[in-house]
Amino acid sequence: MNVVPRRRYHYATGMTSIHIRDVAPETLHALKRLARSHHRSLQGELHTILERAARMAPPDEEVRTLDLVTVRTGHTTSWSRDEIYGPGGR
Repeated sequence: MNVVPRRRYHYATGMTSIHIRDVAPETLHALKRLARSHHRSLQGELHTILERAARMAPPDEEVRTLDLVTVRTGHTTSWSRDEIYGPGGR
């Protein structure tokens, strides 16, 4: 009998992996119970937990530009500190 080994292909999916070290045994056991209660694999449960946590992350900060508008008022000024803040200063 001629046995042909099965070929296994790995397709690039663009996904990255996370390896977590030193997970306490009781934490791992609890995660497995949680996965079982949701009818998921441990990996499926961890995906769900991570996706939910990622949705709580603050949004990326956009680079905001400052739009300056100049208006001609007919007056000239030196824009000194006193003119801007008054005699009390800041």
